[in-house]
Amino acid sequence: MKTYFASESVTEGHPDKVCDQISDAVLDAVLTNDSKGRVACEALATRGLIIVAGEITTSCYVEIPKVVRALLKNIGYDDPTGGFDYESCGVMTAIQEQSPDIAMGVDTGGAGDQGFMFGFANSETPELMPLPIMLSHKLVRRLSQVRREKQLRYLRPDGKSQVSVEYENGKPKRIDSIIIGAHHSQDVKTEDLREDIRKLVIDYVVSEDLVDKNTKIFINGTGRFEVGGPVSDTGVTGRKIIVDTYGGYARHGGGAFSGKDPSKVDRSASYMSRYIAKNIVKAGIASVCEIQLSYCIGVAEPVSVSVDTFGTSEVDTEKISKAIRQVFSLTPAGIIEELKLFRPIYTKTAAYGHFGRENEGFSWENTDKVDVLKKAVG
Repeated sequence: MKTYFASESVTEGHPDKVCDQISDAVLDAVLTNDSKGRVACEALATRGLIIVAGEITTSCYVEIPKVVRALLKNIGYDDPTGGFDYESCGVMTAIQEQSPDIAMGVDTGGAGDQGFMFGFANSETPELMPLPIMLSHKLVRRLSQVRREKQLRYLRPDGKSQVSVEYENGKPKRIDSIIIGAHHSQDVKTEDLREDIRKLVIDYVVSEDLVDKNTKIFINGTGRFEVGGPVSDTGVTGRKIIVDTYGGYARHGGGAFSGKDPSKVDRSASYMSRYIAKNIVKAGIASVCEIQLSYCIGVAEPVSVSVDTFGTSEVDTEKISKAIRQVFSLTPAGIIEELKLFRPIYTKTAAYGHFGRENEGFSWENTDKVDVLKKAVG
């Protein structure tokens, strides 16, 4: 039986991703000087203007406009001819302290809000991630790389990708379609850009054995992508939650990650759920695993732990659930300690997905619980 599944990703210059990175850059600036700072930071980007708002409680001072401009420069918004640049754009801030009603629950070690979070892993790729989202991420990372290395000097920071994979009996068989949207200057012909992107991006990333004569490839579908970034679309923090996770392949609790310190279970429990699911798949307990953790504000332990292996495990899910509670600390404080989440590591998570990025220092991608999990499930 044939089925198809598509996932998308975006570059760090996409307006929504710009806002995610601003939010996490502010978080990192706080954590650098105050590891216990509380941050809930949102950003909006539009033509000529960045607005940063939220609730921050900290003992340090952060010069937010300076943080924003440094980030925009690093992304590549440094040319006024593109319509948006780090020096001339306005930066407005509207910051207040965390609500005492929320702080009252967090200060005692409880969750900062109610909610449910999902983590997922499967055996489709070496990173134990679904193939469509991993290929989409790799394509836009490569698109950014050739821009930064000036291999294609006409490229600008914005960009998107989308990959549709054909599955046969639940296993990836081939790529059905690839879509690339590459932001560019005026001085390039469409046919030249398409040839360059095919050769330097798609052919560089995608294995030949996944592509055949029927694979459809679209590069800048309208022909031109000269107007991009915040000039063309307003960006908002937290609007790419599917790009951030599993590309729609797994369920999502609805909470965004960026701009939230690790006391917020939207973020920390999602990381722990991925950590658990990945170790279960790596241990061979299941080839597909989805974990759900749910919390109540002010309560430390999750109110429920749910496991779904989609029929790929011989171990009863109730037994796996008990093993999870035995092996992993699931309180907000325990998650933070286990995954070392008080470090200022978040800006680099805010583009190209939070999961499947091995050897980048993200503790939730470790598979160091394999042996103890095997023992716990017998």
